[in-house]
Amino acid sequence: MKPPQNHCRGYLPHIEVKKLQFLTFRLYDSLPREVLVQAKMMVEHLQNLDSSVDKDTARQREMMRLIDQYEDAGYGQCFLRDPQVAEVVQDTLKVHDGIKYNLLEWCIMPNHVHVLVNVLGDYSLSQILHSWRSYSAQKANEILGRKGQFWMHEYFDRYIRDHRHYTSVVNYIANNPVKAGLARTVDEWQWRGSTALNAW
Repeated sequence: MKPPQNHCRGYLPHIEVKKLQFLTFRLYDSLPREVLVQAKMMVEHLQNLDSSVDKDTARQREMMRLIDQYEDAGYGQCFLRDPQVAEVVQDTLKVHDGIKYNLLEWCIMPNHVHVLVNVLGDYSLSQILHSWRSYSAQKANEILGRKGQFWMHEYFDRYIRDHRHYTSVVNYIANNPVKAGLARTVDEWQWRGSTALNAW
């Protein structure tokens, strides 16, 4: 079996072959520059490690915790707080559901979006994400009366390894608004959805 192929956009490697993927994409100003620089240094360090070394290190987990803190604190202008903008993003995620991918779990936060998706056919993750971000950025900028960059160029993706990982990701996405203090319960947050319960 051919191993997954890594593709690099900017400084984060992305795996295109695995079909079940957890994605996070963010508004362009959702993280301070120094955090992005630290993330770049961490990724470069991990890529230089011997392939036999487990790359899911404490350093990597600590970096993800730092990024989570900025996201959940609502860093940046948080354009996705605007209900019209959030609705555009949600509708964009749903438009090719069942055609190019199965949309299993999603949550639109004020400055970032989490998605669990099963890619269908020969469509690539990068094509799908480009479509989402290009269309939603254009519409959101129209609503907000602004021009320029809307989404951060980089995005995070990780393929789902097994059932335990799948369950963990579903719970993480669903509970993100509660963890961030935006809702008291999972069901209170309007900008999320799930078809994941029976998908595995």
